Amino acid sequence: MEDTQSQPDHRNVRLPRVGIRGLRYPVSIQRPDGTLFNTSGTAALTTDLAATERGTHMSRFVSLLHEHRHGITPAGLLTMARQLRARLGATESQITLQFPWFIEKKAPITGQPGFLDYQVTWDATISTHGIPERLLTTVIVPIATLCPCSKAISERGAHNQRGELTLTVAGTARLWPDELIRLAESAASCELYSVLKRPDEKAVTETAYDNPVFVEDVVRNATVAARAHPAIHAFRISVENFESIHHHNAYAMVEEGWDRAPLD
Repeated sequence: MEDTQSQPDHRNVRLPRVGIRGLRYPVSIQRPDGTLFNTSGTAALTTDLAATERGTHMSRFVSLLHEHRHGITPAGLLTMARQLRARLGATESQITLQFPWFIEKKAPITGQPGFLDYQVTWDATISTHGIPERLLTTVIVPIATLCPCSKAISERGAHNQRGELTLTVAGTARLWPDELIRLAESAASCELYSVLKRPDEKAVTETAYDNPVFVEDVVRNATVAARAHPAIHAFRISVENFESIHHHNAYAMVEEGWDRAPLD
Protein backbone atom coordinates (compact mmCIF):
# COMPACT_ATOMS: atom_id res chain seq x y z
CA MET A 1 0.00 0.00 0.00
CA GLU A 2 1.14 3.54 -0.68
CA ASP A 3 2.97 5.23 2.21
CA THR A 4 1.50 8.73 1.86
CA GLN A 5 3.15 10.08 5.02
CA SER A 6 6.60 9.38 3.58
CA GLN A 7 6.05 11.49 0.50
CA PRO A 8 8.53 14.39 0.20
CA ASP A 9 7.37 17.91 1.05
CA HIS A 10 8.67 20.99 -0.76
CA ARG A 11 7.27 23.82 1.39
CA ASN A 12 10.40 23.95 3.56
CA VAL A 13 8.58 24.15 6.92
CA ARG A 14 10.01 22.17 9.82
CA LEU A 15 7.41 21.23 12.45
CA PRO A 16 8.74 21.20 16.04
CA ARG A 17 5.86 19.06 17.36
CA VAL A 18 3.81 16.37 15.61
CA GLY A 19 2.18 13.31 17.10
CA ILE A 20 -0.76 12.48 19.35
CA ARG A 21 -2.40 14.08 22.38
CA GLY A 22 -5.27 13.21 24.69
CA LEU A 23 -4.66 9.45 24.53
CA ARG A 24 -6.28 7.75 27.53
CA TYR A 25 -4.62 4.42 28.18
CA PRO A 26 -4.50 1.79 30.95
CA VAL A 27 -1.03 1.78 32.52
CA SER A 28 0.65 0.61 35.69
CA ILE A 29 2.91 2.98 37.61
CA GLN A 30 5.80 1.83 39.77
CA ARG A 31 6.13 3.35 43.22
CA PRO A 32 9.50 4.11 44.88
CA ASP A 33 9.30 0.81 46.82
CA GLY A 34 8.91 -1.19 43.60
CA THR A 35 5.20 -1.96 43.98
CA LEU A 36 2.83 -1.27 41.08
CA PHE A 37 -0.62 0.28 40.90
CA ASN A 38 -2.95 0.23 37.94
CA THR A 39 -4.47 3.46 36.69
CA SER A 40 -5.69 5.30 33.61
CA GLY A 41 -3.22 7.79 32.20
CA THR A 42 -3.63 10.55 29.64
CA ALA A 43 -0.64 10.69 27.31
CA ALA A 44 0.85 12.96 24.67
CA LEU A 45 3.68 11.71 22.45
CA THR A 46 5.33 14.02 19.92
CA THR A 47 8.49 14.44 17.85
CA ASP A 48 9.73 17.05 15.43
CA LEU A 49 9.21 16.56 11.69
CA ALA A 50 11.80 17.50 9.10
CA ALA A 51 10.89 20.11 6.49
CA THR A 52 11.32 17.50 3.75
CA GLU A 53 8.81 15.01 5.23
CA ARG A 54 5.06 15.29 4.63
CA GLY A 55 3.73 13.47 7.67
CA THR A 56 4.52 11.34 10.70
CA HIS A 57 3.51 7.75 11.50
CA MET A 58 0.77 7.91 14.14
CA SER A 59 0.60 4.18 14.87
CA ARG A 60 4.20 4.12 16.11
CA PHE A 61 3.34 6.48 18.98
CA VAL A 62 0.56 4.27 20.34
CA SER A 63 2.58 1.08 19.80
CA LEU A 64 5.43 2.45 21.90
CA LEU A 65 3.16 3.32 24.82
CA HIS A 66 1.52 -0.09 24.61
CA GLU A 67 4.90 -1.84 24.82
CA HIS A 68 5.92 0.16 27.91
CA ARG A 69 2.55 0.39 29.67
CA HIS A 70 3.57 -1.80 32.64
CA GLY A 71 5.73 -0.48 35.48
CA ILE A 72 6.27 3.09 34.23
CA THR A 73 8.84 5.14 36.16
CA PRO A 74 10.38 8.59 35.64
CA ALA A 75 13.57 7.01 34.29
CA GLY A 76 11.49 4.67 32.14
CA LEU A 77 9.68 7.60 30.56
CA LEU A 78 13.03 9.06 29.49
CA THR A 79 13.89 5.68 27.94
CA MET A 80 10.58 5.73 26.07
CA ALA A 81 11.32 9.21 24.74
CA ARG A 82 14.74 8.05 23.46
CA GLN A 83 13.12 5.12 21.67
CA LEU A 84 10.41 7.34 20.21
CA ARG A 85 12.99 9.69 18.72
CA ALA A 86 14.89 6.74 17.21
CA ARG A 87 11.78 5.07 15.74
CA LEU A 88 10.62 8.25 14.05
CA GLY A 89 14.08 9.32 12.91
CA ALA A 90 13.60 12.65 14.70
CA THR A 91 15.97 15.04 16.45
CA GLU A 92 13.57 15.75 19.35
CA SER A 93 10.87 13.82 21.16
CA GLN A 94 8.56 14.50 24.09
CA ILE A 95 6.28 12.25 26.14
CA THR A 96 3.93 13.49 28.84
CA LEU A 97 1.81 11.25 31.04
CA GLN A 98 -0.81 12.56 33.47
CA PHE A 99 -2.39 10.28 36.06
CA PRO A 100 -3.79 10.23 39.63
CA TRP A 101 -1.30 9.34 42.36
CA PHE A 102 -2.78 7.87 45.55
CA ILE A 103 -1.17 8.01 48.99
CA GLU A 104 -2.58 6.26 52.04
CA LYS A 105 -2.63 8.70 54.95
CA LYS A 106 -3.53 8.05 58.56
CA ALA A 107 -5.56 10.57 60.53
CA PRO A 108 -3.30 12.52 62.93
CA ILE A 109 -4.84 11.34 66.24
CA THR A 110 -6.91 8.18 65.69
CA GLY A 111 -4.76 6.80 62.91
CA GLN A 112 -7.76 6.01 60.72
CA PRO A 113 -6.44 5.17 57.23
CA GLY A 114 -7.70 6.56 53.94
CA PHE A 115 -6.40 7.37 50.49
CA LEU A 116 -5.86 10.88 49.16
CA ASP A 117 -5.37 11.49 45.45
CA TYR A 118 -2.99 13.93 43.78
CA GLN A 119 -2.63 14.80 40.10
CA VAL A 120 0.82 13.95 38.72
CA THR A 121 2.34 14.69 35.32
CA TRP A 122 5.66 13.34 34.07
CA ASP A 123 7.16 15.13 31.06
CA ALA A 124 10.25 13.66 29.35
CA THR A 125 12.02 15.50 26.52
CA ILE A 126 14.97 14.21 24.47
CA SER A 127 16.88 16.46 22.06
CA THR A 128 20.07 16.36 20.03
CA HIS A 129 20.73 20.04 20.73
CA GLY A 130 20.40 22.40 23.69
CA ILE A 131 19.60 20.46 26.85
CA PRO A 132 19.78 16.81 25.65
CA GLU A 133 17.47 15.35 28.31
CA ARG A 134 14.91 16.94 30.57
CA LEU A 135 12.49 15.39 33.02
CA LEU A 136 9.74 17.55 34.50
CA THR A 137 7.46 16.39 37.31
CA THR A 138 4.29 18.30 38.16
CA VAL A 139 2.16 17.62 41.22
CA ILE A 140 -1.12 19.31 42.12
CA VAL A 141 -1.52 19.12 45.89
CA PRO A 142 -4.68 20.09 47.84
CA ILE A 143 -3.87 22.12 50.94
CA ALA A 144 -5.59 24.02 53.76
CA THR A 145 -4.74 27.60 54.72
CA LEU A 146 -5.88 29.90 57.50
CA CYS A 147 -5.79 33.67 56.92
CA PRO A 148 -3.27 35.53 59.15
CA CYS A 149 -5.14 38.82 58.71
CA SER A 150 -8.45 37.28 59.75
CA LYS A 151 -6.84 35.74 62.82
CA ALA A 152 -5.17 39.02 63.79
CA ILE A 153 -8.30 41.20 63.60
CA SER A 154 -11.01 38.78 64.77
CA GLU A 155 -12.07 38.28 68.36
CA ARG A 156 -13.29 34.77 67.60
CA GLY A 157 -11.84 32.39 65.01
CA ALA A 158 -10.40 33.07 61.57
CA HIS A 159 -11.54 32.16 58.07
CA ASN A 160 -9.86 29.26 56.34
CA GLN A 161 -10.14 27.56 52.99
CA ARG A 162 -8.85 24.81 50.78
CA GLY A 163 -6.39 25.57 48.03
CA GLU A 164 -4.15 23.92 45.45
CA LEU A 165 -0.38 24.08 45.24
CA THR A 166 0.97 23.26 41.79
CA LEU A 167 4.66 22.40 41.75
CA THR A 168 6.62 21.74 38.56
CA VAL A 169 10.26 20.77 38.92
CA ALA A 170 13.12 19.82 36.66
CA GLY A 171 15.15 17.21 38.47
CA THR A 172 16.76 13.82 38.41
CA ALA A 173 14.94 10.60 37.57
CA ARG A 174 15.23 9.61 41.25
CA LEU A 175 12.80 12.38 42.26
CA TRP A 176 9.43 10.81 43.06
CA PRO A 177 6.03 12.52 43.52
CA ASP A 178 5.88 11.53 47.20
CA GLU A 179 8.78 13.86 48.05
CA LEU A 180 7.22 16.78 46.19
CA ILE A 181 3.84 16.20 47.82
CA ARG A 182 5.42 16.27 51.28
CA LEU A 183 7.26 19.47 50.34
CA ALA A 184 4.01 21.11 49.23
CA GLU A 185 1.94 20.02 52.23
CA SER A 186 4.55 21.25 54.71
CA ALA A 187 4.30 24.76 53.22
CA ALA A 188 0.61 25.18 54.10
CA SER A 189 -1.34 25.72 57.32
CA CYS A 190 -2.31 22.07 57.42
CA GLU A 191 -2.44 19.04 55.15
CA LEU A 192 -5.68 17.33 54.16
CA TYR A 193 -6.99 13.87 55.02
CA SER A 194 -9.76 11.71 53.63
CA VAL A 195 -10.87 10.26 56.99
CA LEU A 196 -11.20 12.39 60.14
CA LYS A 197 -12.86 11.40 63.41
CA ARG A 198 -13.74 14.11 65.94
CA PRO A 199 -10.33 14.07 67.71
CA ASP A 200 -8.63 14.35 64.29
CA GLU A 201 -10.86 17.24 63.24
CA LYS A 202 -9.95 19.08 66.44
CA ALA A 203 -6.26 18.48 65.74
CA VAL A 204 -6.27 19.74 62.14
CA THR A 205 -8.40 22.75 63.06
CA GLU A 206 -5.99 23.76 65.80
CA THR A 207 -2.94 22.99 63.64
CA ALA A 208 -4.20 25.36 60.94
CA TYR A 209 -5.07 28.03 63.54
CA ASP A 210 -1.54 27.86 64.95
CA ASN A 211 0.00 28.16 61.48
CA PRO A 212 -1.76 30.95 59.54
CA VAL A 213 -0.40 31.62 56.02
CA PHE A 214 -1.24 33.77 53.02
CA VAL A 215 -0.81 32.30 49.54
CA GLU A 216 2.37 34.38 49.40
CA ASP A 217 3.64 32.61 52.53
CA VAL A 218 2.88 29.18 51.09
CA VAL A 219 4.75 29.94 47.87
CA ARG A 220 7.75 31.28 49.80
CA ASN A 221 7.78 28.33 52.21
CA ALA A 222 7.78 25.91 49.29
CA THR A 223 10.48 27.93 47.51
CA VAL A 224 12.85 27.67 50.47
CA ALA A 225 12.33 23.90 50.57
CA ALA A 226 12.77 23.52 46.80
CA ARG A 227 15.99 25.52 46.83
CA ALA A 228 17.38 23.21 49.49
CA HIS A 229 16.44 19.95 47.72
CA PRO A 230 19.54 18.46 46.02
CA ALA A 231 17.56 16.70 43.26
CA ILE A 232 15.63 19.81 42.13
CA HIS A 233 17.37 21.89 39.44
CA ALA A 234 14.57 24.32 38.58
CA PHE A 235 11.00 24.84 39.71
CA ARG A 236 7.73 26.69 39.27
CA ILE A 237 5.38 26.99 42.26
CA SER A 238 1.88 28.41 42.18
CA VAL A 239 -0.82 28.47 44.83
CA GLU A 240 -4.50 29.22 44.38
CA ASN A 241 -6.82 29.55 47.37
CA PHE A 242 -10.53 28.94 46.87
CA GLU A 243 -11.52 31.78 49.17
CA SER A 244 -14.31 31.21 51.67
CA ILE A 245 -15.30 34.88 52.23
CA HIS A 246 -14.48 36.38 48.81
CA HIS A 247 -16.07 35.92 45.41
CA HIS A 248 -12.64 35.42 43.89
CA ASN A 249 -9.56 33.28 44.45
CA ALA A 250 -6.19 34.32 45.86
CA TYR A 251 -3.09 33.49 43.79
CA ALA A 252 0.70 33.63 43.96
CA MET A 253 3.49 32.18 41.80
CA VAL A 254 7.28 32.02 41.58
CA GLU A 255 9.76 30.23 39.31
CA GLU A 256 13.52 29.84 39.45
CA GLY A 257 16.34 28.12 37.59
CA TRP A 258 14.85 27.81 34.12
CA ASP A 259 17.99 29.26 32.52
CA ARG A 260 19.33 25.72 33.06
CA ALA A 261 16.11 23.90 32.13
CA PRO A 262 13.70 26.20 30.27
CA LEU A 263 9.99 25.65 30.87
CA ASP A 264 7.80 25.24 27.76
